[in-house]
Amino acid sequence: MKKIVKAIDRLNDRVGMGVRWLSLVFIGVICTEVFMRYVLNHPTTTLPITAQMTGASFYALSWGYVHLNRRHIRVDVIYVHLPNTVKIFIDVVCALLFLFPLIFLISYSGWNWAWFAWETKEKCLASWWYPIMGPVRTAVLIGFLLFALQGIATLYRDIYSLVRHEEL
Repeated sequence: MKKIVKAIDRLNDRVGMGVRWLSLVFIGVICTEVFMRYVLNHPTTTLPITAQMTGASFYALSWGYVHLNRRHIRVDVIYVHLPNTVKIFIDVVCALLFLFPLIFLISYSGWNWAWFAWETKEKCLASWWYPIMGPVRTAVLIGFLLFALQGIATLYRDIYSLVRHEEL
């Protein structure tokens, strides 16, 4: 099981490192649109849609990496002052009660969205060039699945720490 956990960690780490290059594309698209709109006074209809699609892919594909490094947002007013075993116990309970049911529902919905987009050749109607939605919806689904895998790996690591009183 340790090998599987480490493989999931490695996968999310590599995806996270790769997605950082997508952030440069995202920034480039935004800067190009700002330049076109405010300097050349010639706004485009394609770049805002491209920015939305790139941003959605960027955010979704980084969720597993964020969870791997425990950089998600939490209210640390009380949590920071608790002993490690209590923190880990809270993480396990919250993962079982909130994280996994939510990831399951969102992944199911994401699967339906992606399947529908490919099956019907769904196009974005917000622009005249009608880009296909399948790739973006698939990237978001992959992001959910990577997040779910990382949640499983983190849950196993936390339970291991609670039972053995040592880190995996």
